[in-house]
Amino acid sequence: MWSSRLLFIAFLVLCAALCDSSAQIVAFGASNVSGFKVEPSQTWPALLEMLLQAKGYNVRVINAGLSGDTTAHMLQRVDTSIPNGTKVVVLDMGGGFFNDKMQNISHEQGEKDIHAIAARLRARGIKIVPEFSYKLPDEFKQEDHVHLNMAGHRELAKMLLPEVITALNR
Repeated sequence: MWSSRLLFIAFLVLCAALCDSSAQIVAFGASNVSGFKVEPSQTWPALLEMLLQAKGYNVRVINAGLSGDTTAHMLQRVDTSIPNGTKVVVLDMGGGFFNDKMQNISHEQGEKDIHAIAARLRARGIKIVPEFSYKLPDEFKQEDHVHLNMAGHRELAKMLLPEVITALNR
């Protein structure tokens, strides 16, 4: 009798591990995703996860940002950085271009890379929410006028919230 109960409990534990019902979101991009000079818990991906959970969404937001990433490198790592089961990717639309410029990579090539990233994600059935942190005014940026400060991360998380909710509900 105990062995059948233990088997049933083991089955429930295994099912809970394999049948995770949380929606997975990946924040993908460069330094304004990874959180250059900002604590990990204060980055917009971490804050977005908290805002979504406060609204009742069972989600995880994975921070797949890498400081210094170019669009070409983002394209190379898109399949390995965005795991199976991902529902939504919030795609950094600016940082890679800034880093491309620093590496003398043309804007045209950067656009091709971003379009290729988007095509791969769509082929996997992943919804894309564009992230335009570079459009935030200087009050939300560090002294370099490029990287988000803590207020910028908070503002961006709030701005992205309705877009991500819409993507999750599509």
